[in-house]
Amino acid sequence: MNEAAAFSDDAFLGGRLRLRQPISGHRCGHDAILLAAAVAARPGDRVIDLGAGVGAAGLAVAVRVDGLSLTLVEIDPDLAEIARHNAAANALSADVVVLDVTSEASAFAAAGLAPDSADVVLMNPPFNDSGRHRSSPDAARATAHMAGPSTLEAWVHAARRILKSGGALTLIWRADGLGEVLSALSRGFGSLALLPVHGEAGKPAIRILVRAVKGGRAPLVLLEGIALNAPSGPASEVVEAVMAGRGTLPLARP
Repeated sequence: MNEAAAFSDDAFLGGRLRLRQPISGHRCGHDAILLAAAVAARPGDRVIDLGAGVGAAGLAVAVRVDGLSLTLVEIDPDLAEIARHNAAANALSADVVVLDVTSEASAFAAAGLAPDSADVVLMNPPFNDSGRHRSSPDAARATAHMAGPSTLEAWVHAARRILKSGGALTLIWRADGLGEVLSALSRGFGSLALLPVHGEAGKPAIRILVRAVKGGRAPLVLLEGIALNAPSGPASEVVEAVMAGRGTLPLARP
């Protein structure tokens, strides 16, 4: 298959963000755009996207917020190269680092990601339980989706290490894994805000968006959920605005 046939060029945020991505393997979708819309960032913030893939979530934040210092961290060098292309193609400034999120602090520091250096971290970790889901035969898709017993804890630990005190972590995870999220965030994080995401209105949530503050002490807040597919109404209007690049989610407005 030639290079042109192996990739697609897709529009996000109502055409404000165009992303090259492999036709096979893990592809960007609702999760990345919802995650980006949940990130509270301000001009001048240092923002780190862990497990960035082709850069969708981090670049979507940069489209919305001018003047970020953005770093995209990705383990797969091929995806990292596509992320570099996507940043340049959208005239967005981003450093792209090839690094395993579970690496030691010394590897992060060598890559320019020292402890207590980030204002904001966002991440969409692999979250399918390898014991409950059959792994994809596509290696890239399997790496992007399959989680081991310690995956979430390791990713949260990395985020906690590089965040400044008072910095915020925003992540997306399976809704039925909320207990794992709360457990992983119980060490060093507080001021949690949770936003359930329902596939269809009236049905159980399928995702949970979480914002947590390093060293935060405020009580946990559970926000009203949103539905990806809903009858006309406020919930569907919020999602439509987010997908079109015209709005954010409540987590982005602390």
